[in-house]
Amino acid sequence: MKPRLLLISSGTAHAYNFYKLIAPYFSEIKVITNKKNKDWDFDAVELDFSLKNISTYFKTPSQIRKIAEEFKPDIIHIHQANSYAFYALRGLKNYSAPKIVTAWGSDILLSPGKSFWLKKMVQYNLKNADAFTSDSKFMAEEMRRLSPEKKLDILIANFGIGIEPVNAEKENIIYSNRLHKKLYRIDKVIHAFSKFPEQQNWRLVIAATGEETESLKSLAKLLNVKAEFVGWVDKKVNAQWYSKAKIFVSVPESDATAISLLEAMACGCLPVVSGLPANREWINDKENGYVVENINSDFFSEAVKTDVAKASVLNKKIIEEHGTKEANKKKFFSLYDKLLSPRI
Repeated sequence: MKPRLLLISSGTAHAYNFYKLIAPYFSEIKVITNKKNKDWDFDAVELDFSLKNISTYFKTPSQIRKIAEEFKPDIIHIHQANSYAFYALRGLKNYSAPKIVTAWGSDILLSPGKSFWLKKMVQYNLKNADAFTSDSKFMAEEMRRLSPEKKLDILIANFGIGIEPVNAEKENIIYSNRLHKKLYRIDKVIHAFSKFPEQQNWRLVIAATGEETESLKSLAKLLNVKAEFVGWVDKKVNAQWYSKAKIFVSVPESDATAISLLEAMACGCLPVVSGLPANREWINDKENGYVVENINSDFFSEAVKTDVAKASVLNKKIIEEHGTKEANKKKFFSLYDKLLSPRI
């Protein structure tokens, strides 16, 4: 008989993708989230995971415990080592089912540096879960550094790409689809393109939206950059842009493994990325992509010197081995097998 899963996560597309990835392993999955996503085709219980109210500190863990006792899950999988894990692990303390925490990036790489209390919260999560997953070796090492007293066994796995390349001829397009937030430094992409001597022969296409969209449009106008802001695109349109673009650019100041990077690699783009450890796990500079060392430079002029055709072949092979849904599904299923084996 298949086991039952209690999945706790924020109401994002990432949570949806993970649900679909691991659903075949379980007979039933109950989801707890902060807010139901309108695109989800499964039900979920909404709870408050904010850290603003002292009442939430007691109420949410109690509610999670009650749901678990009624549902009786065989495995509990929590996404993000922040308040989601904190409330869940407090509410499920001494609960018999094994508890997994999957780190997403900012929860490990940024939050602990923001305050003493956030660091303590993350350390509590790392101390009290039974198993962990990370999408990069670098983030896994940071998790171990935050919890030196516990020798963490961390599975390196991502959620796998959900995009199939479209049969399209490559064009001189530079494609960006990261969120319009300060973290992702889309402004630096626009500045770099303004310095690119060949910009008249290239198109800069900026997808996605965010709190900085209007200021980014103003910046492009100020710098006389003909950037095409195409807004929020669906999976099909996203695949079309990847498949037509020669270059994919993603230069955040902090990040774990970005699914968008893997999607771009699968579609034959030359990735232009910031020199973050997680990016370097996928990209060898000037071999299968270009690593930006100076964010204020004309980095597109250097990037186009890379052999795009060679990089495309290398990237597609890397994704087949490590970035597909099937490859990563096997990793998560093996973890579940391992956690359940003593209980069978």
